[in-house]
Amino acid sequence: MTGLPLAIAADHPAFAGHFPSQPIVPGVVLLDLGLRAIAQHRGIDGDARCRVANAKFLSPVGPGEPLRLAFEASAVTQDGYRLQIYAGLAEHERLVLSSDVAFEPAALTVDAH
Repeated sequence: MTGLPLAIAADHPAFAGHFPSQPIVPGVVLLDLGLRAIAQHRGIDGDARCRVANAKFLSPVGPGEPLRLAFEASAVTQDGYRLQIYAGLAEHERLVLSSDVAFEPAALTVDAH
């Protein structure tokens, strides 16, 4: 499994409305961050369309928490990956997001121009 560190700025605008008295990272922000990191690492257009299946948000993430993305090629889906995001420090790390994702085949084609 490939692992990459992730970061969400403590002043990210999503915290203002999610939730003001006890801010947490919205699930869509976590998922977007993971997808963009995979795309960048694999040389896929960062705005590529993708399919998300079986997304499970298992634990809330607060501002400034260290994050780590782990992903591997899917044995089930062509051009797909198993994505997992962990939060916390190494000895107390917890799984916060697990999902299967697949990028559209057109996104995998490199334009020669």
